[in-house]
Amino acid sequence: MNAAPNTNMAATHPKYLSVWDVQAYYGESYIVQGVSFDIHEGEILALLGRNGAGKTSTLRTIARLDDPALTHGEIWLDHQPLHDMKAWQAAQAGIALVPEDRRIIPGLTVEENLQLAQIAPPKGWSIDRVYDLFPRLRERRKQEGVTLSGGEQQMLAIARALVRDIKVLLLDEPYEGLAPVIVQEIAKTLGIIRDQGITTVIVEQNAVAALKLADRAVILDTGSVVFDGSAKEVLEDDALRAKYLAI
Repeated sequence: MNAAPNTNMAATHPKYLSVWDVQAYYGESYIVQGVSFDIHEGEILALLGRNGAGKTSTLRTIARLDDPALTHGEIWLDHQPLHDMKAWQAAQAGIALVPEDRRIIPGLTVEENLQLAQIAPPKGWSIDRVYDLFPRLRERRKQEGVTLSGGEQQMLAIARALVRDIKVLLLDEPYEGLAPVIVQEIAKTLGIIRDQGITTVIVEQNAVAALKLADRAVILDTGSVVFDGSAKEVLEDDALRAKYLAI
């Protein structure tokens, strides 16, 4: 059972996205162990930690996916109680998760992938607007999405989120398998998205790249928060990175 909604917290908390004492399980495995953090509107948060620390599970819990199962805690988006919502309701409230495998739909072109994302209201950015952000997608709009390069597929996955009316973009390993020049290109694009007021949470094994982009960082270790502060502080603290990120 979820905790009863804390209406006092919702009414008085100045943050945009609040995760409070979230606990979640895969079966009997205790994966997310009392995670709490807040994010301001338009901020980029790097959610970091070693493999198995609970990063992806935390993203999936925020997106209200069935696995892992939220058993305790609260998640608020702009004073809306996400913890009481199903995944489709959280999506309509403005949460967009771009998973590590990107989930490009086979058999559909780039443009058809974007059009499909726009079928159900509410709508966000126009397709022309995302083409302005990702010129490569405009060039390849008639190409089947799954035949794109890894970097182009990541662009398409992000673009597909943007054509929805999103408030928070959750990115799981967006730099996975990409060449450094493509990582830089996507990082630049994420900075532009931040400037449009979209809040972003990025889970990334390439911690240095994520920290250079982020405003703040939260580090998880075995399902619990062990650091919550500025990204700059993590970049400048060799001992902290060595202990929890092995870099």
